[in-house]
Amino acid sequence: MSGSLFRSDVRKRPHAHSGVANNGRAVSRRRFLAGTGAAAIAASGVIDLSLAQAEAIGPKLLRELPEGARAAAVLDALPGKKPLIKLSYRPPNYETPIEYFRTAITPNDAFFVRYHLSDIPEVDAATWKVSVGGDGANAQTEFTLDDLQKMPAVEVVAVNQCSGNRRGLFQPHVPGVEWGYGAMGCARWKGARLKDVLDKVGIKKEAIEIVFDGADGPVIAKTPDFIKSIPVWKAMEDSTLIAYEMNGQPLPHFNGFPARIVVPGWTGTYWVKHVTSIKAVTKPETGFWMNPAYRIPVGKFPLVTRAFTSQETAVNVPITEMVVNSLITSHVESESVRAGVPVNIGGIAWDAGYGILTVDLSTDAGKTWQRTKLGEDLGRFAFRTFSYSFRPTSKGRQIVMARATNKIGQTQTSELILNPAGYHHNVIQSLALNVA
Repeated sequence: MSGSLFRSDVRKRPHAHSGVANNGRAVSRRRFLAGTGAAAIAASGVIDLSLAQAEAIGPKLLRELPEGARAAAVLDALPGKKPLIKLSYRPPNYETPIEYFRTAITPNDAFFVRYHLSDIPEVDAATWKVSVGGDGANAQTEFTLDDLQKMPAVEVVAVNQCSGNRRGLFQPHVPGVEWGYGAMGCARWKGARLKDVLDKVGIKKEAIEIVFDGADGPVIAKTPDFIKSIPVWKAMEDSTLIAYEMNGQPLPHFNGFPARIVVPGWTGTYWVKHVTSIKAVTKPETGFWMNPAYRIPVGKFPLVTRAFTSQETAVNVPITEMVVNSLITSHVESESVRAGVPVNIGGIAWDAGYGILTVDLSTDAGKTWQRTKLGEDLGRFAFRTFSYSFRPTSKGRQIVMARATNKIGQTQTSELILNPAGYHHNVIQSLALNVA
């Protein structure tokens, strides 16, 4: 492998090459933001952010991360991507700088990258196939990309968020990728309904889960393959897709080209990339990435219904739907503003698909709250932008806070809900502005 993320000798399924170059040329594997490296990035024209913004990303966005993670986080450009915040290279885990969350749709080339395994294939769309069957199906068949594109197409705007987003902000710190705020993004996903594909093979009444496998694999044989499952009822929802387009373009390589599973409302662990196998099964999936991984303690978080009963135990359940959350994106920590001059605070809010009802903002560290103006509603699974303007009157440090509430009455928590894997961080954000 000699350090490369790509492989052409795909063992799980024969694939060949995909075009992952940026405008016909590959972006260099590493572009560091450190000292004079920041100037080099700005001069290269690769990054859209201003030099001042770029220099602010690391120390201000990641101020609460563990010291080691904070020191290692740099801007790094994968092929086909703008410079993102690199937390690891093998496997690639890159988060989106906060500046790209100032609109409801996250650009493809700025969308975060999350992998558990380092052996990632280059895929030829012309030869790619996904097998569909399993002991819970009445038949076994394969679909090409052309087959999927001939089926009725559905588009859904949805947030894809890593289960561990904001894990690095947990106190005390917990093991895992030490994400800041950017292990998420919102896109327009287009593809075939998963239920339409499953209808082609027929699902037996005994089937309880739909199991997915992708073309990425482990470098070491003893490492568990990344295999995930969802309950049949979730697979049959109209919004659950096998997506082949993202924001009107083919999926980027590092976001699952040529096709991935899209499970709106649920955390990204189920959004399997480079999908090659879909099986209906009559017994619960028992692989590592279902149990013990990606579990939350029973009763810790609000769940409207028992979402994944076949995987529940007496002490924990699979993580499923996202919790209501928001993020201020217009400013970074300790940014300077002027007294007497209007300050426009903006950001995004999202939840599991119940819909954002309100976002309230405090300019006095939570003593009082004001209703913000919500932006365009792109759908119940999408980011919802918000904005609020105020005029600071006194010089010094001023704390602004954002708090989202959804349409079923769930709101962000004021205290961190501790859990071993660092999931579902949705504490109300506090951001300090320096009023000069």
